[in-house]
Amino acid sequence: MASSQEVLVVVLNDLPEYQRLLAGRPQTCGMRSGRVYLNPSENCGQHSTEQNEEMLVFLSGQGELLIGGKESFQVGQGRISYIPPNTVHDVKNTGSELLIYIYCVAPVSGN
Repeated sequence: MASSQEVLVVVLNDLPEYQRLLAGRPQTCGMRSGRVYLNPSENCGQHSTEQNEEMLVFLSGQGELLIGGKESFQVGQGRISYIPPNTVHDVKNTGSELLIYIYCVAPVSGN
C-alpha cells in the first residue's frame, strides 16, 4: 500500500463489475475513487456527498444524474459532472447498454 506521498498507478481490469480504484487514507490524502457499472434501468442508489465534492467521468452508455429528487441532467459517454458538497444525488442508466463511469470523491477543506 502506498502512502499519501507516493505516486500510484492503478490498472483498470477488464471485468464488468465495480472496481475500487482509490481507497482514501493512507493510500491518498483523502480522495476515494471507483469504477461503476450500471445495467439498463439500474441506478446506484440515492446518497449524499456529505462534506465531500465528487466528480463523475462517464466512459460509456447514457443516463440521468438526479439531484435531490428535483433536478435531472443527461449524462453519458464523453461527459463529466461535478457534484458539490452536501448534495443528495443518484445516477440511473436510461439507455440500453451498460452505463460505465468513474467517480472521484475528495474531502473539502475549510479554507
